[in-house]
Amino acid sequence: MAYLKFFENYSLEQLNHIPEGFSNNLIWNIGHIIATQHKLIHIGSDVKGHIPEEIFNNYESGTKPTVPVSQQEADLLKRLLLEQIEPTIRDFNSKKFVTYQERTTGTGFHLTSICDTFEWNNFHEGLHLGYMIRFLPIA
Repeated sequence: MAYLKFFENYSLEQLNHIPEGFSNNLIWNIGHIIATQHKLIHIGSDVKGHIPEEIFNNYESGTKPTVPVSQQEADLLKRLLLEQIEPTIRDFNSKKFVTYQERTTGTGFHLTSICDTFEWNNFHEGLHLGYMIRFLPIA
């Protein structure tokens, strides 16, 4: 997974660094894709999700870093990148995503179903990966 490489290749200080001209950092982008997936897929389907509420609140749309992320929180984000995949697959295969609250994303995509949401989530993750790559090299 491309996001895991950031944990392997950059120090906590580098992950927390906010580059000039940006309002967030590498670690925020990672937390944000976790929070957004939770919001769109689980909350959007009225299905209990698999991430701590504090993570959701710290990284949802409209937030930005206010304090450096601790090593403990960075370790949690790294774990969540991997750990939310299987429960989401299980929820999908168990047909828990029966209903979906239609919505239009901040980028103008109209989501009408869980399938639309999975597709848009992939686009969203790619978008943030692109932002993260633009941050490099980090001083």
